[in-house]
Amino acid sequence: MSSLSAFGSYLSNHCQGREIVLLSNDNTHKAGSFGTREDVVFKMASEYARQRQIPRLYVAANAGARIGLAEGVKKLFKVAFKDPAKPESGFDFLYLAQADYDSLTKEKKLVNVEPMSLDGETVYRIVDVIGSEPDLGVENLKGSGLIAGETSIAYEDIFTMTVVLGRTVGIGAYLVRLGQRTIQRKTESPIILTGFQALNKLMGVDVYSTHDQLGGPSIMHSNGISHMVEADHFRAIKSAVKWLSYVPSTRRGLLPISDIRGVDDIERPIGYIPVQGVPYDPRFLLTGGADDQGTWQSGFFDKGSFTETMAGWAKAVVVGRARLGGIPMGVIVTENRMVETIKPADPADLTASETVVREAGGVWFPNSAFKTATAIKDFRTEDLPLIVFANWRGFSGGQRDMFDEVLKYGSQIVDAFVAYEQPVFVFIPPFAEIRGGAWVVLDATINANCMEMYATKGSSRGGVLEANGTASVKYRTKDLIATMHRLDEKLKGLDIQLEECVDDSARIDVEAVIVKRQNQLLPVYEQISVRFCELHDTPGRMKAVGVIKQDVEWREARSFFYWRLRRKLAEFELRRKIIDAARVGRAVNVLKPTEASLLIQKWFLESSGKSEDCWEDDATMLSWMAEQSSSLELKVMEYSKACVTREIVNVLTGGGTTTAIGAAGIVEGLRLSMDQMTTEEKEIFRQNLQRALKL
Repeated sequence: MSSLSAFGSYLSNHCQGREIVLLSNDNTHKAGSFGTREDVVFKMASEYARQRQIPRLYVAANAGARIGLAEGVKKLFKVAFKDPAKPESGFDFLYLAQADYDSLTKEKKLVNVEPMSLDGETVYRIVDVIGSEPDLGVENLKGSGLIAGETSIAYEDIFTMTVVLGRTVGIGAYLVRLGQRTIQRKTESPIILTGFQALNKLMGVDVYSTHDQLGGPSIMHSNGISHMVEADHFRAIKSAVKWLSYVPSTRRGLLPISDIRGVDDIERPIGYIPVQGVPYDPRFLLTGGADDQGTWQSGFFDKGSFTETMAGWAKAVVVGRARLGGIPMGVIVTENRMVETIKPADPADLTASETVVREAGGVWFPNSAFKTATAIKDFRTEDLPLIVFANWRGFSGGQRDMFDEVLKYGSQIVDAFVAYEQPVFVFIPPFAEIRGGAWVVLDATINANCMEMYATKGSSRGGVLEANGTASVKYRTKDLIATMHRLDEKLKGLDIQLEECVDDSARIDVEAVIVKRQNQLLPVYEQISVRFCELHDTPGRMKAVGVIKQDVEWREARSFFYWRLRRKLAEFELRRKIIDAARVGRAVNVLKPTEASLLIQKWFLESSGKSEDCWEDDATMLSWMAEQSSSLELKVMEYSKACVTREIVNVLTGGGTTTAIGAAGIVEGLRLSMDQMTTEEKEIFRQNLQRALKL
């Protein structure tokens, strides 16, 4: 009997079965603890999921690594007290009598001992207790390391998720974190490293009274370990099934696209439009929201499709999953309002007190930068396309935040984007901006294979500094005065008067009038300078200098990105086939994704009636790929054939031993291949060979 169960299962996903590997602890057997046998079962089940590239769901409720004692030795050992008459005085060692030692070492050595004399008799001082029972101690920790490593690998290879439905301790807690995606039940399901009783004993005082103080939802949801919290078993499993509905049934498989007919319209305009300068809930951009009159205005994604995760942690960023025209996507959006982070007081520290940290909207802090990077990594291993609604003025660079490693976590955003394989859209929504270091970690050149940047037409902004900051640095008072004298008719006239002055008193009077006029104009010219600087940050200039691909009307953004997404998904699938077709040997360089896209573009432009403008039209491109699917398959096969041909030519013309070994290898390969052919296949192959070589 085992405290761990693992088996395959099917989950409903849009009326079709979905195969998963399900692992769970059995709390009725040794408190659901992990022994070496459970570790092996866990590892084998996880490996099975990785081999089949299917999701792995772990239902966690365990007691951590198993602890045991050698019961056979426990019943027989004796104690050498310092004073047998006063055992409370202490003892010197534990030992076995001769007969007991003989019984314990008859078949297998269960103890290591040292013979010695005690009261004139030979006894055996116990040095090591080995025991006959399995899974007594440190071997279970080795097994814990085994499954910890396997879970870390599984997170990169397949979709992993943990549903915490009971106390999970030690290695169980590490499995939760290593699997990353976590749904935690609200009550009696703490995620802890050590029980509160053990901590109280360690500190010598009863500091903690429950496990929830250490790893309940108030801790784990607030620090991002738990992505979601649900009230009971049913809701937790329901959330897990819904989460699975966003991801492919196998890793790098086809996305599960929903039919949204009767639910929403793909081509509808977006109803919700934020008001400039007025803080708002950024979720309204995604889901829609009520206007000032209480009328519901639709959002970017399909109605009711957005599911937020990690909502309790780093609230300056909102992340989750949603559907666009039925296509699942990961989404990240900036919180533009002031948020609060509450850091609880640790009962173990008598001087500690609860602190509330206020964080400005539109700024990346250490925790929100880490949350952003974590979300991108999760979306990548779920094979989801990603859209980022970006509205960041930069990173918080104060002393505390620099100490709290904001630079490290900001860099992790770049690392996460570099590894991404699905389409990524970075979009500046209405009245939003990207400035300075924030742009650096979002720029499309970070991963040109996958990323594209867009901005809302007219109202979005992007630049090194905000317009006020740029004006204060690059349009100083002397520049303002020069502009006044260039544009203001009164100042122009005064400048002429000043030049015509022949005596000092007249000159002083004119200069005084000029200064007075300058002071009158200074406030409005400061506004003019800010406006002039702001005009350098517009979507029109962003597009002109090539830092964004296109400016998009907000109301039309849903339709635009739907077709863009469909086109990119189809293009990515075709270029993956092209790249795979080129993997034939050492002499042929494997195409980069951008090179594969250029090859697709070449094929497109070679088609009748197709132009560069048509290539940029997503609907036209999709229509062409559908119409030419058979032709494109043939082109990929021809390209693969050309790569194989080039590889063979390079081998046979390489010179020296390369040619001799290569020729022998090709001949041997032909011979082995013919051995596996039928008589009819051999004859056809022989005829083709004779015809090609003119034998």
